[in-house]
Amino acid sequence: MTAPDLSCEVALSPAFHDCDPMQVVWHGNYFKYLEIARCALLQRHDYDYPQMKASGFLWPVVDARVKYIRPLRYAQPLVVRAEIMEWENRLKLDYVIRDAGSGQILTRAHTLQVAVDAASGEMLYVCPPVLWERLGVRVE
Repeated sequence: MTAPDLSCEVALSPAFHDCDPMQVVWHGNYFKYLEIARCALLQRHDYDYPQMKASGFLWPVVDARVKYIRPLRYAQPLVVRAEIMEWENRLKLDYVIRDAGSGQILTRAHTLQVAVDAASGEMLYVCPPVLWERLGVRVE
């Protein structure tokens, strides 16, 4: 069995309204770029937020970390890569933001999400099987 592709890359360029007066992307807007890549990846597996909710689970982000290596600048062509690293007990995604031209790494990040039963509001300590089915992974 071939391992599923649990990564996705999106191209984007920071908009003027994402930048501070020095034309550098304001640090809080990096999370928007991570979210764009995360949604693109989850959409590829037909388990984006609407499908998560329809399956009876919510997936709040409980931890997010960003390592700002080099600034992102207005209109700079970027590639944002999201990759699912863990899926058994939580959903962990790693991210890399690169300059599209040079390939230079500008930012590294990760997010952690946990499954919450939508009806009861209870956090689950093991991800529901629907996640594994959608990702095409097996859990031992």
